[in-house]
Amino acid sequence: MKSTMNNSILAIDWGTSNRRAYLIDAAGNCLAEHADDQGMLAARGRFGAALDALLAALPQAAGAPILMSGMVGSASGWQEVPYLDCAVPLEQLPSHVAPLTAAHGAQYAGRAHIVPGYCYRNGAEIDVMRGEETQLLGAVVLGHRDGWLVLPGTHSKWVLLRDGVIVSIASYMTGELYAMLSAGGTLAAMMDGDAADPAPFRAGLEQARAHEPLSNSLFRVRARVVAGAMPASQAAAFVSGLLIGNEFAAAAAGAARRISVIGSPALAARYADAAAFFQLSCDVLDPHRVYRAAVSRFVKV
Repeated sequence: MKSTMNNSILAIDWGTSNRRAYLIDAAGNCLAEHADDQGMLAARGRFGAALDALLAALPQAAGAPILMSGMVGSASGWQEVPYLDCAVPLEQLPSHVAPLTAAHGAQYAGRAHIVPGYCYRNGAEIDVMRGEETQLLGAVVLGHRDGWLVLPGTHSKWVLLRDGVIVSIASYMTGELYAMLSAGGTLAAMMDGDAADPAPFRAGLEQARAHEPLSNSLFRVRARVVAGAMPASQAAAFVSGLLIGNEFAAAAAGAARRISVIGSPALAARYADAAAFFQLSCDVLDPHRVYRAAVSRFVKV
């Protein structure tokens, strides 16, 4: 991916709902950035036009090669890119990018490339990721080559690395479940409180540590409120603690003792609190710094 302007590259983290773009040089410095709500769902059927609009908003990126990661490479995205096997080291990702074909975007063919995701297989266990692999590469670049990396979000990922190679992936529909429970159903009417309220959040973690069936624990949230045992204003934080705690209860059973979290400050803080509750050591990595570190590895001098 030879750059035509000072060895820089326009990297786009194209998620399901949101999109963030960075103009990055070979040292990982951010020369410009842009964020909007033109994720896969909004851009579906008009990815070329959505990229045109992004470039118009970032005139500094004129002529720079384009690197896209995330859901843009999914079956529902712009151009499907096959998953890599987890045996492929993260540091080899730059050698496996797929060029955008003329059939999908003639004006960007030869200029734009898509980063593949990873597929994990262990007997009947199968898991996948798309987008998180770029952040994992950034973590490796920053020295986090071994141990558990946690990437919270719509589908929270717990990834075990050994010398920069993915050993296992476990995904949890934490963010999606929280959004669905808030949007409709039995609990929706009581889900408008502060999700970060510490006391009910901790109570949710405590419930998760009991290893009760999740559907039963979720119903008991409603029961607590209607029975007067918990104010409705605390339900959102309790559910957040319950869902996040469900991840940690599984991870603690899997012998995780130390984790590194890559996430936005607010969400990472909740995961750090949950880690402390489950007696796991935790450090937090800035997702923007991690992403920039990864992209620098795709810049060819």
